[in-house]
This record gives sequence, C-alpha cells and structure tokens, in this order.
Amino acid sequence: MRKLLVGMAVLVAATGIVTASAAAEPAGHGDQAAFDRVRDAQITAWAKGDGAAFAATFTADADLITFNGDYLKTREGIAKGMQYYFDNFIKGSKIKAITEHVRYLEPDTVIIVRDTCLINAGEADCRDGSLSRNANVLVKQRGRWLQASFQNTRVVPLGS
Repeated sequence: MRKLLVGMAVLVAATGIVTASAAAEPAGHGDQAAFDRVRDAQITAWAKGDGAAFAATFTADADLITFNGDYLKTREGIAKGMQYYFDNFIKGSKIKAITEHVRYLEPDTVIIVRDTCLINAGEADCRDGSLSRNANVLVKQRGRWLQASFQNTRVVPLGS
C-alpha cells in the first residue's frame, strides 16, 4: 500500500484558504504547522518561478508526476523540470488551495490530498478547467517534514 501511495506524486503546490479539520490529525501529532510551512515554501517558490526552491521541499529521492503525466525524479530532476515549466508554461501563475485532507499512514508518513486550481498571470481567480486534485506524500526525516511523492491529476467530470 505504501508503494502505491508513494507512486501518487503531485505537481500543484497549494495556496489560499486551506480547510483541514482537527479530526484529520490524530491527537498528539501536532504537525499541521510543519505541513503548512512545506506548502507555504512551495507557494513562495511557485510565485517566484524558482524551481530549486520548489524542489527543496522534497526528499533527495522524491518523485513528482505532473498533471499531464510527466515524471520528474529526484530533487535535482524536480528542480530542473519545474524551472522548465516556470520559464515556459506557468510563468507568473499562482496556485489556490480549495480543500485539504491530512491522513497519517505512520507517525512519520502522511498523505495530504488537496483540491487546487491554477490562476494564470493577470487573472484574479481560477479559470474553468483548472481544478486539480493532488496527493502529497510527506515523510519526516531527521525531524523535518519533506515531500517524498507528489501526484497531480486534472479534475475532469465524466461526460465532459
């Protein structure tokens, strides 16, 4: 099961309002602030178009699968791949988080499922067709939470 979850890597970082219930985090874990810091670091890196800073939130051996199926491997590969996307396809864009659900798999492993959307440069809000659902697998290494896997899937209603 862990292998399946680690295979679910996500592209879209989260920003905006995040809704995570207290029940999503088991008593005694108290790590939501750390998860928020990882997300906020990605938001900042995304806004700056900084692939290296975005990748710094991942483990050295991380996996990232983009909404179109590109597979970026390792922190170095994620940095290069994301820089390419920032420079060529998503320059000046922002991400808005719509919902978030945190579930612990182990004390040092969580999956965070977020609904997010892309706001293009010059636009005020999400455009039709930009809703994505992503699965973020975070692991705690030497006291620090990092993403091991990030999978992004565009939400397309059946019959569309």
